[in-house]
Amino acid sequence: MSRVGFQGRTALVTGASAGIGAEFARQLAARGSDLVLVARRADRLAELAAELTAAHGVAVAVVPLDLGRPAAGRALAAEVDRRGIEVTSVVNCAGFGTHGPFHREDADRLAEEIAVDVTALVDVSRAFIDRLRVAGTGVLVNVASMAAYTPSPNMAVYAAGKAFVLSFTEALWQESLGSGLRVLALSPGATDTEFFDVLGNDAADGGRGRQTPQQVVTTALRALDRRTPPPSVAVGRRNRVAATGVRLLTRRRAVLAMAAITRRAVIEPGTSSGARA
Repeated sequence: MSRVGFQGRTALVTGASAGIGAEFARQLAARGSDLVLVARRADRLAELAAELTAAHGVAVAVVPLDLGRPAAGRALAAEVDRRGIEVTSVVNCAGFGTHGPFHREDADRLAEEIAVDVTALVDVSRAFIDRLRVAGTGVLVNVASMAAYTPSPNMAVYAAGKAFVLSFTEALWQESLGSGLRVLALSPGATDTEFFDVLGNDAADGGRGRQTPQQVVTTALRALDRRTPPPSVAVGRRNRVAATGVRLLTRRRAVLAMAAITRRAVIEPGTSSGARA
C-alpha cells in the first residue's frame, strides 16, 4: 500500500470548523498538506489554522462562507483564485441533518438542508474538479453516511440527500478512472460530533457506540492509500458488512459497471446520440 502524496499540495476542506472536517484538516496537515479551511464560523477556523500551522508548519488559509448560499462552490473557487491558491484536493464535509416526521418539518429548514448537503456539494465538486484532474494526483472526498444505504423514517430528507451523495460520488469515481484523480464516497455511522447537537434531543442516542472523527478520517485515508481506491467505503466492520449486504441485494457494483458500459455505447465518439434516423 502506497500513501497518497499530500506534501507540498493544498487540500480544501469544507465543514472544517468541527467534527470530521476538522479532523480531516488535522490528519492532512500531519501529512504535510497546506490547507484551505471553509465553514461559517470564522473564529473556529482561525483557531484551527493557528493550531495546524504551529504543529506542522503548513500554510493554512481561512475562508468563512455559508455554503447554503446559491452558487457557493463557484464563489469559493473565485475566492481561492483571487488569493492565488492552487487547490489539488477537495474534501466535502459540510452538512447537517434534521429529525422528525416529514409532514411536521419546517420547510425552510429542509430547503437549507438540501442546499448544504446536496446542492453545495455538487457545486463545490463542479467548481474544482477540472483543476483536480489537471493536477493528476488530486483527491475528491465526499462525505455521505450509512443513512445513504436505506430510507430513514424521521430523517427522510437527510437519508435521501446522502443517498444522492453516494450515487453521485461513485459515478464520479467511474468517470475519473485513468485521470489520476482519486474519488471516494465516505460513509460513517453515528460519529461523536456536533451533528447530534444540531439534530436535537429527539434523536439523541446517549453517545453509545459512536465512532470518533479520528476513526472516520483514518478509514478514508487508508482507502485512498490503496493502489486502486474503491468508489466508496463504510466506516467500521459492522457498517462494512451492512453496506456489502445492501450492495449484494441491489448489485450496486454491477449497476455501476453497467452504467459505464451504457455511457460508452450511447455518447462516446463513433456512436449515435439521439440523432435522427
